[in-house]
Amino acid sequence: MATEKNVIEENKTQKTSAEESQKSEKTSWKEWPVLLVKGFLMGSADIVPGVSGGTLALILGIYKRLINAIKSANIRFIKDLFTLQWQSALGVIHWKFLVMLFSGIISAVLFFTRIVPLQVYMFTKPELIFGLFFGLIVGSIYILVKAIESFDWKHGLFIFVGTLVGFWVVTLVPTDTPETSLFVFFSGSIAICAMILPGISGSYLLLILRKYDYILSQVASLGESIEPVLVLLTFFAGAAVGLALFSRLLSWLLSRYYGLTLAVLIGFLIGSLYVIWPYQDRTFHETVTNTELVVYDHPRAEQLRKNPANQNRPEYERLGEVVVSENTKQVEIQTVKQKLIETDPYVPYMTKEGPGTENFWSGVVGILIGLLMVGALDYMSFVDRD
Repeated sequence: MATEKNVIEENKTQKTSAEESQKSEKTSWKEWPVLLVKGFLMGSADIVPGVSGGTLALILGIYKRLINAIKSANIRFIKDLFTLQWQSALGVIHWKFLVMLFSGIISAVLFFTRIVPLQVYMFTKPELIFGLFFGLIVGSIYILVKAIESFDWKHGLFIFVGTLVGFWVVTLVPTDTPETSLFVFFSGSIAICAMILPGISGSYLLLILRKYDYILSQVASLGESIEPVLVLLTFFAGAAVGLALFSRLLSWLLSRYYGLTLAVLIGFLIGSLYVIWPYQDRTFHETVTNTELVVYDHPRAEQLRKNPANQNRPEYERLGEVVVSENTKQVEIQTVKQKLIETDPYVPYMTKEGPGTENFWSGVVGILIGLLMVGALDYMSFVDRD
């Protein structure tokens, strides 16, 4: 009898949980354009090392909603999914919100890797790109601090601790890692947790794990072979597992200790400013990824002699050694890939003589645009103060 009673109570609990989840799903199809844009902004942020999609979710006022939507993919949903109870499964998960938002995120990833490679602009216009995100984060810090009710010394302490943790994470040194399926799965789990944490960038953690360029190259190589598909499926499987587990922890913290949790997240944002500061001396490591031997007067070789490729890019071609044999004269065309390995922030006109870069005003413009964007979002009541 006791066992039967427990089963009945458990079923009631699951049913109540499902009903609450369904009730809290208030997403309307009319929100599609807005959520698509917000998802696109989050996806854009996730591509930039040092910037978190979770940061944009906070700025755009959908952070709690995002965490609760991810949390709705619970055991009941998985059970209904595998038993083909589609209607029941869709009643549990906040599928409308997730579909709309992730449509924008995926669109941004594809757009900024295959159409307009954002990583190129990070090399050619770093002051503008990082200045924009620096302004966004500084503005959002101010707004989020205002959102904490009855701010006291405990909130200040948690902000300080969050700042230390955030600074420690963003200053970790990248290390060599394998490209096995197990480690790719692990990288996906770690990166996705960081992507929903404001201030801690999933892209930056992928850099630390030496998987940032690897994953982006797999996305860019889709359609060429089956290998990129298998790698990305493994990566996303790890991300799904990490997301399901971590979102529950965040939801629990936000529901019980909202002010203190928000204070820690604000600290993460402050700690991340070090790596997002637009004015930095950046050190890159060059790796020759491919060498092609062509005849000396080959059109590509002639083009590189007349107009050498811009080396301020993540990948470029250059001429290598000249190889002379008995009958032919050939030259190497090398494909060179650059990786960011170290940054050293500086303050123009203060810690360095002069502006330190010819693009000084681009950084200023980027910061101002970021601040104005946050101000506009706050004015339009997009920031979540609940």
